[in-house]
Amino acid sequence: MATIRVLVIDDSVVIRKVLSEALATDPSIEVAGTAADGAIGLSKIPILKPDLITLDVEMPGKSGIEVLCEIRKHYPKLPVIMFSTLTERGAAVTIEALSLGASDYVTKPSNTGSVEQTRLKIQAELLPKIKGLCERRTTVPALPRNGLRGVHSSTRGSIEIVAIGSSTGGPNALAEVLPRFRKEFPVPIVLVQHMPPLFTRLLAERLDKMAKIAIREGAEREFVKPGVAWIAPGDHHMILFRDGGAVRLAMNKGAPENSCRPAVDVLFASVAQVYGAKTLGVVLTGMGSDGVRGAQCIREAGGQVIVQDEASSVVWGMPGQVAAAGLADGSYPLGEIAEEVERRVGLGSIHARDELRHHSI
Repeated sequence: MATIRVLVIDDSVVIRKVLSEALATDPSIEVAGTAADGAIGLSKIPILKPDLITLDVEMPGKSGIEVLCEIRKHYPKLPVIMFSTLTERGAAVTIEALSLGASDYVTKPSNTGSVEQTRLKIQAELLPKIKGLCERRTTVPALPRNGLRGVHSSTRGSIEIVAIGSSTGGPNALAEVLPRFRKEFPVPIVLVQHMPPLFTRLLAERLDKMAKIAIREGAEREFVKPGVAWIAPGDHHMILFRDGGAVRLAMNKGAPENSCRPAVDVLFASVAQVYGAKTLGVVLTGMGSDGVRGAQCIREAGGQVIVQDEASSVVWGMPGQVAAAGLADGSYPLGEIAEEVERRVGLGSIHARDELRHHSI
């Protein structure tokens, strides 16, 4: 099997060394080269022909954003992982980078105490992401695009909540899906995007500016309500609970599941417990298997689950695992997810009336 060739672009000699050492521990990954600034890094791409690039967010000279834009202009499919600090500025620039086509990101460890601990933390987070972005796609039996299987007959208006899970490639996927929902979206939306603190708040703020519905970071004891999407805050699981006739959010710092906190499984299981058969789960692009157990909970409660298809996913790990487990009622390209969600929550007839009205003008 051919090794994965990585180009490391970072202005810090220490970080270049630590990254190179971390990557060298895996025989399937080769450091093709390093670059001390963006201009040098760009000049090395056609020579080294890397399979993936790690790119520092903040550099003197050409910034990480400027370098990313140049890479996307000339190498639109080349995976790029941003290397970011856990600071307000670092998080904001990373969110911008993801919106401009960065494949994923890794945060620089802070206060680890030693270079060795820093290397181990980077190694644990970075290696799986490199492999996930560069691995060959596997074949999973085709899923129906439209309609439901078995006992899940399509009943418009029966869905009372939408729960979404995403990871690698998720910020862009959410930016594609959420702004397509109409302002009068009739049910609440709760979602998990694998991100640390700061990042989830900034993502919610960015998506809120783009969408017709309101998008907020989850907050303790907030009421869920139609036309609002809540994003689980970084480093907290988000769950739902009934309080009289209403449903509220709750956060906790329970043990990570699938090495994730927040975890899709935790949210999906909670939503299934509260809403049962009136739940629609949506699993978008992401690495790993988070969401499989939660999807099973939704299906066992009589709810519905749909997934993003392989062709439009940055990484078909999470949706692919749900599909492989036989838990998906349908698989759809990213550009069709919003329409399918609206159809299943009972807005299909509204779309039809809008279309008729449009053609009659």
